[in-house]
Amino acid sequence: MKTIPPDFYPRLLDSIEEGVFTVDLGFRITSFNAAAERLLGISRERAVGRRCHEVFRATLCGEACALKLTVADGEARRGIRVDVLDAEDEARPISISTAALRDDAGRIIGGVEIFRDNTEIEELRRELSERGRLGDLVGTSPAMQEVFRLLPDLAAAAAPVLITGESGTGKELLAREIHRRGPRAEGPFVTVNAAALPDSLLESELFGYEKGAFTGAAGSKPGRFQEADGGTLFLDEIGDLSPAFQVKLLRALESGEVTPLGSNSPRVVDVRIITATNRDLRRLMESGAFREDLFYRLRVLPVRLPALRERRSDIPELIEHFRRRLAARTGRAVEGLTDEAFALLYDYVYPGNVRELRNILERAFALCHGPRIGVRHLPEELLTDREAQVETTDDVPPISERSDQRQRLLAALREHRWNRQRTAEALDISRTTLWRWMKQHGLLE
Repeated sequence: MKTIPPDFYPRLLDSIEEGVFTVDLGFRITSFNAAAERLLGISRERAVGRRCHEVFRATLCGEACALKLTVADGEARRGIRVDVLDAEDEARPISISTAALRDDAGRIIGGVEIFRDNTEIEELRRELSERGRLGDLVGTSPAMQEVFRLLPDLAAAAAPVLITGESGTGKELLAREIHRRGPRAEGPFVTVNAAALPDSLLESELFGYEKGAFTGAAGSKPGRFQEADGGTLFLDEIGDLSPAFQVKLLRALESGEVTPLGSNSPRVVDVRIITATNRDLRRLMESGAFREDLFYRLRVLPVRLPALRERRSDIPELIEHFRRRLAARTGRAVEGLTDEAFALLYDYVYPGNVRELRNILERAFALCHGPRIGVRHLPEELLTDREAQVETTDDVPPISERSDQRQRLLAALREHRWNRQRTAEALDISRTTLWRWMKQHGLLE
């Protein structure tokens, strides 16, 4: 029987990602693994022999110390959230677990603490909940908060994700964030637009081909499945696939193998699938245009991105987000929008969703040479859209009612500290209507 080498356990501890240290009954550190060195920025040589609170400076150090309680009563603790100061005195969120160390007679002779760095998870949750922003995915509306709530779970899972939503809502942006925040982040993220290619080209694009597989195939070429091996394959516009190609895709997904054109040898691929569509797959499935087995294969984790008209409260945040980004990119000192330009953007219906809003602002930046974007910098369809709206509530009131309306309007503005967005919501009118009323009553600043 082979004996275990004396350095086996230290090497075993050094091979895991979590930080681990042990203490004796005097709470002096007796071992300190490589991950603990990395996470705390302190070498093993400096840590061993010192009291744990001098090295592991956590918010629970003292009477509430989980390790001290474990050594005292022998009970393990699991998943306790604390902050710890690293070598640079920077607070780092971690979760800790503790257990007692016992000798052969069962007597407690010390303790072990295992800790995991939660910085990325905490930053993601804080960014989503407080800022309502992840890249160009912006919004604090309930609809977007639901998307943000799902995102960490979608990223951590390995199952296929189906993203639905109208064109321009940001489906590829969400797919990229799911990949970037997940365990495959270091792998490739490969995109294919299923609607852009006919079946013959799509098959060679996804599965690859061998030399001589067809006229013009002068050499072999790996497909997108192989390119995405170890990472994520994003198939956009999945609802446009022909029934014949759906069969081939389903076979590849179920087997985990692809066979290049002109080859008889399948290639094993390890790929996470994220798909997206702006079409109603259930309706397509009911009509026989989309396979039921493929639908349920792709729709393990469904998420829907709302249209911009469904989350109008996010429009001011999106405008400011794109304004800041465009100002930084172009070097233009555009500080904001005029009231009327803002009202036009707020009331527009955006058939092209967030993408259209971004394009409108890019156009405005190209035309604006002053500090504020005005109506003249916006596309004509915004003006046409407003003129086409018939809102009886926007009619100018009779002279006998104007005084009362002015007093009501002035009171609402003062109550909401002249914040026009909140005032319009309180009066249940659009910002365009509010701007018009303020102009009629001489209340524009």
